[in-house]
Amino acid sequence: MGEWNKGLFSCFDDIGLCLLTYILPCVTFGKTMEAMGKQSCIMGAVLMFVPIVNLICWVQLRGEIREKYGIEGSLFGDLFSICCCSMCALVQENAQAASGNAADMVRS
Repeated sequence: MGEWNKGLFSCFDDIGLCLLTYILPCVTFGKTMEAMGKQSCIMGAVLMFVPIVNLICWVQLRGEIREKYGIEGSLFGDLFSICCCSMCALVQENAQAASGNAADMVRS
């Protein structure tokens, strides 16, 4: 199984992304949704403002990133990351989705 390109606490590796996520987490979430082909950046950002829907979308998105890149994990682990380290999780997901290419994907 694969691993995340960046660890959960590697959010300071890209200080620009880290600051953007801290100030406007909705933009980082939208960019990640767009990179994964789920929604446009703007629609993804808007979804972050809808209670409950934002959590459901976020857990689904993190699960899809793990599945696409063959990363081990579980729903519980995703929820834990999102609830306890939300900004770090956003940076980690965005870095994975943005840097991912065909060579990183698991072949079926």
